[in-house]
Amino acid sequence: MPSPRLALCALAALLVSPALAQTAPAPSPGDAADADWKPIPDDEILVMTLAGGRQVTIRLAPRYAPAHVANIRKLAEAHWWDGTSVYRVQDNYVTQWGDATERKPLPPLVIANPPAEYEWARYDGVTSLAKPDSYAARTGHSADGWPVAGDGKAAWLTHCYSMVGVARDLAPSTGSGAELYTVIGHAPRHLDRNIALVGRVIDGMQWLSSLPRGTGNLGVYEQEAERTPILSVRLASQLPEDERPHFQYRATDNARFAAWIKARENRSPPFFTVPAGGTDICNALPPVRRAP
Repeated sequence: MPSPRLALCALAALLVSPALAQTAPAPSPGDAADADWKPIPDDEILVMTLAGGRQVTIRLAPRYAPAHVANIRKLAEAHWWDGTSVYRVQDNYVTQWGDATERKPLPPLVIANPPAEYEWARYDGVTSLAKPDSYAARTGHSADGWPVAGDGKAAWLTHCYSMVGVARDLAPSTGSGAELYTVIGHAPRHLDRNIALVGRVIDGMQWLSSLPRGTGNLGVYEQEAERTPILSVRLASQLPEDERPHFQYRATDNARFAAWIKARENRSPPFFTVPAGGTDICNALPPVRRAP
């Protein structure tokens, strides 16, 4: 990637008949119990407000990218993103945001090139999908709901739709976290282990996936007026108590989630007549919901 500016799966929609669409689904054996829903801490929720008051909420992954997430927290605490923009939207690839001029200085204590954090030593997933993966010997989920892959020697997060990564320059650059992107198209799994993944958009994805595509190189907007202004980016823990969004992830270390995976690997009648016998990790991202 020549610069951070150029650094850098959704569930398929089914076309169904009106009658079928109006049929209430029967309870599934993979339905979650109340105890399966776990709170996401306030300091792991990042709230980005775009022009017009549109909000995008990101769940951070400090367990997998602690140095990069530490940088992101410092950037949010310093209000660094306020007044920056979404400046790149590449069709079927990524939406990217940060300082389009690449001249805004980083806040104190933000590390320009932290450790790579592209992989870790062992597979810590508690589930494994049935079919082989083109990019990894094994794919599944961590207990706290992250998509993971491994090759027997190392493990890593996967570039699925809505996952958030850190744009970087050519190696040895690892990216500070000031320039971020999210996947808006078919999962670019070739980026796995080459860029640090730091989170996942869990609400407001439509505000990033539906923007006009950039016509410049790699989807960069050619005119400043095309960019979407960012009004603010804050950790939920920075917001007043009554303004904090609260979300829960679905735990994966239980029989109910195993049944949920099986149902995704073998879609059932009446709509499906040929079960696939497996699924891609990006078609099996664990659900996240607003806290009741």
